[in-house]
Amino acid sequence: MATQRKGRRSFALIDPPVITAWANVAGKKESEGPLRGTFDVTSNDSYFGQKTWEQAERHMQELALEALINKAKIQKADIGLVLSGDLLNQCIGSSFTLRNTDIPHLGLYGACSTMAESLLLAAMTVGGGYFENAVAMTSSHFASSERQYRFPLGYGGQRTPTAQWTVTGAGAALVSEKGKGPRITACTVGTVTDLGIKDANNMGAAMAPAALSTIRAHFEDLKVNADDFDLIITGDLGQHGKDVLLTLAQREGLSLGGKIADCGCMVFDNLKQDVHAGGSGCGCSAITLCGELLNKLQRGKLKKILFCGTGALLSPTSSQQNLPISGVCHAVAITGG
Repeated sequence: MATQRKGRRSFALIDPPVITAWANVAGKKESEGPLRGTFDVTSNDSYFGQKTWEQAERHMQELALEALINKAKIQKADIGLVLSGDLLNQCIGSSFTLRNTDIPHLGLYGACSTMAESLLLAAMTVGGGYFENAVAMTSSHFASSERQYRFPLGYGGQRTPTAQWTVTGAGAALVSEKGKGPRITACTVGTVTDLGIKDANNMGAAMAPAALSTIRAHFEDLKVNADDFDLIITGDLGQHGKDVLLTLAQREGLSLGGKIADCGCMVFDNLKQDVHAGGSGCGCSAITLCGELLNKLQRGKLKKILFCGTGALLSPTSSQQNLPISGVCHAVAITGG
């Protein structure tokens, strides 16, 4: 019997698992933004000492996992399971990170929603009693993403006002049966939403309907509303996508209580840093959650948040074939420890 299931898409944890440790890694541009000082590891070298940007992304995950292990005061052998993914084709950033570590690994692809997806699955796995702990982890890199999804950097293409800047960063969180820290109390699984948007430089608008769908489902399934949260924070809609979300919510009569914030709007200073509509990428919500947000929950500056990771489900092939961009959003309710 699915005793923890609530409504169509959600579940509430009878014994909420604990986020006992978290760590993040950020690039140069990110460490110059408003969240500087909340990162465990930073680098002024976009290659992170590696030969390619793809290897740099793999190394960022290695650094994030190493920092997490040190902060949690555990050994690699103590990790029950790693749930991780990235934006690289076939998720090689994640799989190469876990090579020869003897750590059980489940690779994920949720595009920019991967941090929320991995956290949701870690909560389900630990809360269901299958593992004593699980690591949720993801990363993205500006240069590798641009090369894969849009144009080579040397092409010098013009960025549209709705374009976002892929965050160079990685985040990791340790979800455990016991311990001290913020608790994951409930989650809502996303559905794939497609409104026919085809512009790869307007992913915020493509993801906004999915964010609205998941937030509404969480409210209805768990019998809560915006007043139950200090923040309802989306992954990387950026300023344009955030505006679309607020417009759609108003049109459909869903009150968000002025609680909406977006990681893509938090990670950069849009006035001082040329990022157009804001940040994006798996690393965007990962470094914001595994730093600023969890730090505030631990210190009591936030009591409860709804973390809504958003993802644009496109590929180079689908874009070249002029197919629309689908969106997905997964929500994780986290209460301060």
